[in-house]
Amino acid sequence: MTSTDTVSGDVGPAAYAAWRSSTLGAITEALEHRLIFELAGDLAGRSVLDVGCGDGTLALAAWRRGARVTGVDPDRRMFGIARERADAIGAPVTFVEGYGERLTFADESFDLVLAVTVLCFVPDAAEVVREMARVLRPRGRLVIGELGKWNSWAAYRRLRGWFGSPTWRAARFRSAAELRALVEQAGLEVREVRSAIYYPPIALLARLMAPLDAAFGRLTTFGAAFIAVAAVPRGQQS
Repeated sequence: MTSTDTVSGDVGPAAYAAWRSSTLGAITEALEHRLIFELAGDLAGRSVLDVGCGDGTLALAAWRRGARVTGVDPDRRMFGIARERADAIGAPVTFVEGYGERLTFADESFDLVLAVTVLCFVPDAAEVVREMARVLRPRGRLVIGELGKWNSWAAYRRLRGWFGSPTWRAARFRSAAELRALVEQAGLEVREVRSAIYYPPIALLARLMAPLDAAFGRLTTFGAAFIAVAAVPRGQQS
């Protein structure tokens, strides 16, 4: 998946398109992508793996920044649309069907591994992080972005789960400390933890508060709907 997806919990190509065409979705995804790419650093010439690439939005954004990109997703509908989108603009991005728990790539294959709103929807998040660490090159970087645990979005989504949404009933939201622990257990060293989306899921408040979002992110991860962690192989000097 490539955004904080729809508040309602619907998933799939149509739901993503509707989310991005909304004011709330456009503002929210822009802030998430800004944070992810700030943590990722310069992408020019780097090999990038987007785990849970969905419809290819993040993968194509990485390609536009000069990366050589591979996207992997278990949903044929989603990566099929990702391929169509890449072909339409002549982007040489590779999209393959696969699961984060069983990445079909050799050890140390990528300079950068991205995973955005993936761990919250998989049964074994620890295994996914271990696999991402396995395919990361010695001087590479992992950047994950996840749905935060203590915020108004999470509260609303929990209510949706209690009232029947299968997506949000199965989802697991995590704190910054829990994400840090997952990454460190995979043998990586956390370099930075940052967050975004401090407004509730209301378009008017998103418009008003978005300019202040980065300032909030420098103060605390509490109340953030989106938490991102950047990590490197243990012992890396830079």
